[in-house]
Amino acid sequence: MAENVFDSSDTVRHAKPLRYAQRFVCDGPFQLELGGQLPGVTVCYETYGTLNSARNNAVLVCHAISGDSHVAQHDPDDDPGWWDIVVGPGKPIDTDRYFVICPNLLGGCRGTTGPGSINPETGKPYGRDFPTVTVRDMVEVQRRLVAHLGITKLLAVTGGSMGGHLALNWATRFPEQVDGVMALATSPRLTSQALAFDVVARNAIMRDPHYHGGQYYDSKTKPEVGLAIARMIGHITYLSRTAMSQKFEADRLQPRNVAVEFEKKFSVGAYLGYQGQKFVERFDANSYLSLTMAMDLFDLGTTPHELAKTFARAHCRWLVLSYSSDWLFPPFQSRDIVDALVANNIPVSYCNVESDCGHDAFLLPNELPVYGELMRAFLANLTGAPLEDAIQPVPDGLGNAPTSIFHKHRVDYDRVVELIPDDASVLDLGCGRGGLLARVTRKTPHRVVGVELNEASVVTAVRRGLDVIQADLNRGLQAFADKQFDCVLLSQTLQAVYDVEGVLNEMLRVGKQGIVTFPNMAYEPLRRMLADEGRAPKAAGLLRHEWYNSPNIRFLSIADFEDFCRAKSIRIHRQIALNTEKDIEVTSDPNRHADLAIFVISRP
Repeated sequence: MAENVFDSSDTVRHAKPLRYAQRFVCDGPFQLELGGQLPGVTVCYETYGTLNSARNNAVLVCHAISGDSHVAQHDPDDDPGWWDIVVGPGKPIDTDRYFVICPNLLGGCRGTTGPGSINPETGKPYGRDFPTVTVRDMVEVQRRLVAHLGITKLLAVTGGSMGGHLALNWATRFPEQVDGVMALATSPRLTSQALAFDVVARNAIMRDPHYHGGQYYDSKTKPEVGLAIARMIGHITYLSRTAMSQKFEADRLQPRNVAVEFEKKFSVGAYLGYQGQKFVERFDANSYLSLTMAMDLFDLGTTPHELAKTFARAHCRWLVLSYSSDWLFPPFQSRDIVDALVANNIPVSYCNVESDCGHDAFLLPNELPVYGELMRAFLANLTGAPLEDAIQPVPDGLGNAPTSIFHKHRVDYDRVVELIPDDASVLDLGCGRGGLLARVTRKTPHRVVGVELNEASVVTAVRRGLDVIQADLNRGLQAFADKQFDCVLLSQTLQAVYDVEGVLNEMLRVGKQGIVTFPNMAYEPLRRMLADEGRAPKAAGLLRHEWYNSPNIRFLSIADFEDFCRAKSIRIHRQIALNTEKDIEVTSDPNRHADLAIFVISRP
């Protein structure tokens, strides 16, 4: 069995005293959402970096169920934190630039008031007498802590999984106190499948013969088996099928001999037993009950209408990240959040990060170059200092998303921008790395959004300060309402689209006007390549690919597009033909002499 087979997102977590923990006491009584109250709440939290003089560089990190305040190391001698890969000097959440706050959640067991805290009425731990707390209650505790620190507005709130629930609640309840939200691997509410796993986990704890009705703190025996089984169930949901195959298939009948009392005939059994046992060493069973119940009760809405109504209150800028193999918080739930934000014209960037790691992906380094850089860029955008120049090309050996067929420079950019009405809201379909979209933002102060499928291009576009939503155009634009935008762009993308008619129909549904540009395959030099040389046309820029690996699956001409518009009752308002070799507009026989076409169209 591989040496790192037991590595997980839990590996660095421990029960040691938190050397840098601070305490804040919320004087009571503290009223709870579902009724009842606590006489007071003590909050355990840690801070990193320095709060600037303007007090506008604070980032609140909300942990998931099994996390705590120790999000990162404070110095080289400190114990590792649960998100060291993201938080720290030079990291995506750069503590040289931002003041980071991470509190332990209400109901937890790492210093904040929870079931293991002393009930002043009895002088004993609350145990099962601890009242039911909600995500809303947890956020209220955090809000009071932030106010205590002298911060009136957070630069950002971030969290994954249940931490994401807190971030969503912050934005929808206290919109004036948050500039931005980074929500990772989260949802507006749990699926019934995810909720079912929590129900089984809680039953495992409460049916443990050593649970003692929740009052086990002074007992010689505790519900260690039940809590371990609950954590074993959790670990199954955190991994993907691919991740489990990679960890356990090669030696499934050769488990490591670890000292656990659970079945370990299979390597996956030894892993789960080990993780369950380690968890018992640092976590309280009643806290697990309390926190899972809070997550299960969290519900921002079921239908698109309900979600749109909820998120209408959130005025901040958003970064929403999901992970392709996450079946506990599946990507469609993140898209539901994005759709609700889009319906309200709230600025949002979204990426479904390709990963084999399952739900745990947001805590692991595997895809950090994608999700970490998106977080870094998003925070920079909130401060008004994008990481990439919005206009200058991005060097990669191929130029900046080249779409002039003979040149790396996008000669059509200026012409397209000229055609966009002043003060128009603009949607750019297939925006690539955002070269055109960045120019558009300089013309119009209104809503400007990009849609792009390629993950790397989404990262670059966000680094340029843009709002970009990852989506496949061939699957439609259901998130966008009829005529939501004044102008919709489809620049040098049409030739790579599978469902041409569907994409153009959606474009003209969503936009009052559309601008389409594409390379003209009837350009005379391209005709000669095929007729005289007997080879597929190939040139610099968009046509740099070989015939067998080209993304350009449509070889259309100006005449073809004109015929299409007539057949589909699409109105052509303006038509511009360019020769990008000579940098001139072509008026004589453009189907032969132009290599690039621009059409302004609409649906009557």
